[in-house]
Amino acid sequence: MDTGSHLLFGATLGGLAMLDPAVSLHPEIGYAVLAGTVLGSHAPDFDVLARLKGQAAYIRNHRGITHSVPAPLVWAAVIGLGSAFLFGVMEHVLVVMLWTLAAVCFHIVLDLFNTYGVQCLRPFSRKWWHLDALCLFDPYLFGAHALGLSCWMLGVLPPGPMFACLYGATVLYIAVRLRLRWRVKRRLQLQLGNTAGITLVPSLAGGSWQFTADCGDCYRAGTIAGGQIHIESTVLKNQQSEHAPAVRAAMEADGVKAFLGFADQVYLQVEEKHDGYEVSWKDVRFWRDKQMAFGVEVLLDRDMNVLGHHVGWSKRSWESPHV
Repeated sequence: MDTGSHLLFGATLGGLAMLDPAVSLHPEIGYAVLAGTVLGSHAPDFDVLARLKGQAAYIRNHRGITHSVPAPLVWAAVIGLGSAFLFGVMEHVLVVMLWTLAAVCFHIVLDLFNTYGVQCLRPFSRKWWHLDALCLFDPYLFGAHALGLSCWMLGVLPPGPMFACLYGATVLYIAVRLRLRWRVKRRLQLQLGNTAGITLVPSLAGGSWQFTADCGDCYRAGTIAGGQIHIESTVLKNQQSEHAPAVRAAMEADGVKAFLGFADQVYLQVEEKHDGYEVSWKDVRFWRDKQMAFGVEVLLDRDMNVLGHHVGWSKRSWESPHV
C-alpha cells in the first residue's frame, strides 16, 4: 500500500500493543514498541533507495528481497534491537522485536492484496504473487485507522480494546474484499469462457473493478460494476515479432530485462521509424483510458544499436490504476 497507510497502520499497531500490560504500564516500553511498529511498518519499502541506481534497478528490486521470507526476521531484529536500546528497555527487547515483526508482516500481507503484488516467497521462488483485492490506497481502512489513532491521541477510548476491535474489523473487511474479488472473477470466467488468467484492479471507491483477461490469442480489457461487464478494448497478441532481429537487439537493454522479470501479461510492438525502430513491451494489466500505462520502450538505429530506452509509468501517481 502507500507510504502514508503503512505508517498509519504502524502507529495503530503500537496502540494494539497496549493490550500487553507490560507495554501499557511502562511508558518507555510503549515508546520503544511504537517506534518499532512505525519503522517496521515502513521498513520493507526502504527498497526505494534502489531508485538511486535508476528506474530499472527500482523495478527489479521493489517488493522483492525486502518483502521476502527472511526479511521480517531481519527487520524485526535490526529495528527491534535498535528501538529497545534507544529507549533503554533491553530487558524487554523480545517484546519490542515481536511487535516489530508483526508490523513488518502486516506490511507484506497488505502489499500481497494489491494488484502489483510481492515476491514474498524469495529466495525459494521469484514468482510475483498478487490477490487483487485492495487498492494501493484504501480510503475505508485509512479512515477507520486514522479515526482510531485520533481517539487514542485525544484519550477518548482506551487504546488496547479499541484497536483490538479495529483490527478485528480490518481482518473482516479484507475477507469481504477477497470474497468480492472471487465473485467478480467467477462472473468474468462465466462471461468470457476459458481464460489463461484474469487480473483485477479495484477502483479507489471499491465499487467497481478494472480487469484484463488472457483469452489465448488476445487480451480483453474492461470494467465490471454492479454486475455489468463492459469490454473496452481487445488487444491481439503479436506472435510473429517475437524473434525479429529488432526484438532480440532491444532485449539487451537493462530496462527490458527488469520489466520482463516483473510483467505478467505482456504486449509486444515493433514500429519501424525512418531512422530505425522502436520496440516496446507493455504490461496489459495496467491500462488507463484504453492505453497501457506501464512498460518499456527501446529506440534502435538501422544497425540494431540501442540508442536509448525508457522504462516505467506513463501516468501520474494519483491517477488510476492505483497499484
